[in-house]
Amino acid sequence: MATAPSKHDRKTDRVVVTNRRALHDYHILESIETGIVLSGTEIKSLRAGHMSIAEAYVRIDNDELWLVGSHISPYAFGTHANHDPHRARKLLAHKKQIRELRAATEQKGMTLIPLRVAIRNGRAKVDVGVARAKKLHDKRQAQAERDSKRDVQRMLADRS
Repeated sequence: MATAPSKHDRKTDRVVVTNRRALHDYHILESIETGIVLSGTEIKSLRAGHMSIAEAYVRIDNDELWLVGSHISPYAFGTHANHDPHRARKLLAHKKQIRELRAATEQKGMTLIPLRVAIRNGRAKVDVGVARAKKLHDKRQAQAERDSKRDVQRMLADRS
């Protein structure tokens, strides 16, 4: 007789949105997981998958992390107290982590980019990456590698 999986055995990580553009435009050197401060209608809209982080970035102000440029659509069943879709949202991290991120971004050409937003154990989490912009020739090289891998896979599939 099979037993139901316990609460700890269930997969509790649900990715809401990923920033695929960041992986194309940046070299990700390091990443950390942060929490995010949301209002009631924001978390409901986020759970429905109505968030965009394609144009977003992370800023450090007064030893606090802020997610700027993200968009969470207004909740469809919200009232007059619905949230502002474009407001800056505070990210939660340890002071030591924030200091390390500040030191990393003070180097020339480094920036903080949100990589993905997930719901883990009922809480919204943002993975923030320390990134360096790719040069044009890096993008071309990555595209050539993807094309060659795709050609090899296609040839292997044709042989079978």
